[in-house]
Amino acid sequence: MTAAWPAWVICIAATAGVITRPFRWPEAIWGVTGAMLLVLLGLMPVASALGAIAKGTDVYLFLTGMMLLSETARVEGLFDWVAATAVNRAHGSSARLFALVYGAGVVVTTLLSNDATAVVLTPAVYVAARKGGAEPLPLLFACALVANAASFVLPISNPANLVLYGGHMPPLGAWLRSFALPSLASIAVTFFVLKLVERQRLVGPCALNVDRPALTRGGWAALFGIVATALLLIVMSALDQPLGLPTCIAGVATAFGVSIMARRSPAKLVGAIAWSVLPLVAGLFVLVEALDRTGVVGSIAGALGRAVENSEPLAAAGAGTILAFGSNLVNNLPAGLIASTAIEQAHTPRLVMDGLLIGVDLGPNLSVTGSLATILWLAVIRREGENVGFWQFMKIGAVTMPPALIAAMGARLLIG
Repeated sequence: MTAAWPAWVICIAATAGVITRPFRWPEAIWGVTGAMLLVLLGLMPVASALGAIAKGTDVYLFLTGMMLLSETARVEGLFDWVAATAVNRAHGSSARLFALVYGAGVVVTTLLSNDATAVVLTPAVYVAARKGGAEPLPLLFACALVANAASFVLPISNPANLVLYGGHMPPLGAWLRSFALPSLASIAVTFFVLKLVERQRLVGPCALNVDRPALTRGGWAALFGIVATALLLIVMSALDQPLGLPTCIAGVATAFGVSIMARRSPAKLVGAIAWSVLPLVAGLFVLVEALDRTGVVGSIAGALGRAVENSEPLAAAGAGTILAFGSNLVNNLPAGLIASTAIEQAHTPRLVMDGLLIGVDLGPNLSVTGSLATILWLAVIRREGENVGFWQFMKIGAVTMPPALIAAMGARLLIG
């Protein structure tokens, strides 16, 4: 067993560092430092830390593929082309452009995952705002929030779904019966509340027409790679197969194939990717393992089991709500891992598992560090010259997340 109090102090301090970014150091530094301290101080055996890191292999591969797809599309001008198309379809209305961006986010999140919305769609949206002369932040917030609000439409829509259900992912038909209505509620409520919050910044006009650059052969190839990856992920999900390796292979094939077509080295493309997100995720998995070794997960499993005995619907709603807010303290991937381990120990019924999934997917809309998708989104907008602080994001999240959570959880309980 890991010594409890020292491990808890390190986990709390590392998590606080990831959230607040003291000295403006990257989030990965704090997560990795916490993990290393656990090992160096003898609070966790090296083998246990390596085992915890290995649990995230599928997630690392998934993220690698998505980041390669995104950077390839950006370099080939696909984002510029998509942005100009969106601006022209908005016909001079910032509110219509906002709706187009949100709708695109629903499609990308559903078919490619919330991380893809962060790294693939967000750059295109920023370019659209710049080309159209629209206020960028409402459009960027739409990307961030829809990435989580639509992330339980399909099993592939969020890596946290893979983490929570582990090797026991429900068949696609059963998934849709459980989550189609809650997803619709989550998407709709988030849209209308965010639009209401941002209404003052959406009243201005945007450009009626902008020049749309011709899409190069490389751009079409990048688009083909993204669409092919989406189809591949749907097939793999239907077959209940891991998604990380296929996504990585698709991303590598697209990136290198396009580089060969363009007759340039892929080194520059690879170097532009924010690889620090991978050690950040690995560090978070180690922190969760430390909590498990101190008995925290066992206590959670016991409390969950007692709640189910009293009332299954109340247990689903209560546990899902607690996990929704808790995901913002430790990030929803490790929070999902904690919940997954507790589920196995408590032999939780399906309704409660579904409530937990809604919480772990939608809850991170409260804060900028709640989900990996939002952290990736933050990295993308920083590269474009924008920045959103922790409290600035929470002012939006505190208004949009709770009503969407209530609507989605209520819809799931209504289904029974």
